[in-house]
Amino acid sequence: MDNELSVVIVNYKTPHLVIDAIQSFQELMSRVRLLVIDNASNDKSVSEISNYLSAEDLDSQATVVGSDKNSGFSSGNNIGIKQCKSEFILLLNSDTIVRPEALEKLIKTLVDNPDKGMASPRLEWPDGSPQESCFRYHRPINELIRSAATRQVTQLLKRYEVPQRVSDDICYPEWTSFACVLVRRKVFEDIGLLDEGFFMYFEDVDFCIRAAKKGWGIIHNPSARVVHLRGGSSPVKSQTAKKKRLPRYFYESRARYYHKHFGIFGLFRANICWHLGWSIAMLRKVANRSYQPNICESQWRDIWCSFSNPSKPYTHPDSNR
Repeated sequence: MDNELSVVIVNYKTPHLVIDAIQSFQELMSRVRLLVIDNASNDKSVSEISNYLSAEDLDSQATVVGSDKNSGFSSGNNIGIKQCKSEFILLLNSDTIVRPEALEKLIKTLVDNPDKGMASPRLEWPDGSPQESCFRYHRPINELIRSAATRQVTQLLKRYEVPQRVSDDICYPEWTSFACVLVRRKVFEDIGLLDEGFFMYFEDVDFCIRAAKKGWGIIHNPSARVVHLRGGSSPVKSQTAKKKRLPRYFYESRARYYHKHFGIFGLFRANICWHLGWSIAMLRKVANRSYQPNICESQWRDIWCSFSNPSKPYTHPDSNR
């Protein structure tokens, strides 16, 4: 693995998570180039991470780069990717713990499969139970499945459902979670960097679609395992679980994605499908008052927030909603 691998970790106010992540593969650091990109945390992140690296005598293998602004997940990763010269580049979330031999297995997976541009591990909870990490592309019809959240609808449209069944076998998903993904540098050379028009969310599936159009496939190897704690620097998953209103940038990313890959009519179909599913959920609510729809606060309105200009710059989360 000598000189083959660079690891890019983006930090936003999670220095202790970053340190935990580094510790999980620290025995490999002599053979790894590590870049930690701090997305303008404006706290003690840079000093805490730098002090840790110095104390562990890792300065020669690691670089902490402080960005002057927080421009999101894609931008932070791109800062690191531009500095990577290795054959393979691992994009790793700060809220991850790398299990033993996971990195070696991912590299061997790509070495053994030269037609594949990306390799992903099994993501799991600390207790070892698996997380969904392999997916089908988001298509307009998926919005009906998601908002209806009704077994009969899901079964009828099962082949369009975004999450794929967790499996112990190697598989070839349409896209994979970028919480941890190993990418050939050649892929970036062929298709470019992550799209910085996405502040956060949908940039991973967008990148995978662009790679597929250039002939680069994905291989998922569940024997490589990485713990994903989830929600380290984004409130979206926790707010979704609580049905609270999601940040505007999530809907702007959604609109950008559908418009970019399906056109303005595709974005319109996605929104109409969402409303059809919402109608089904509301009918269920009328029939059963204890039923709780899978709908976040103000979602019926927020999905239209960028419809008139889906390619416009995102609204920064530090801005007023």
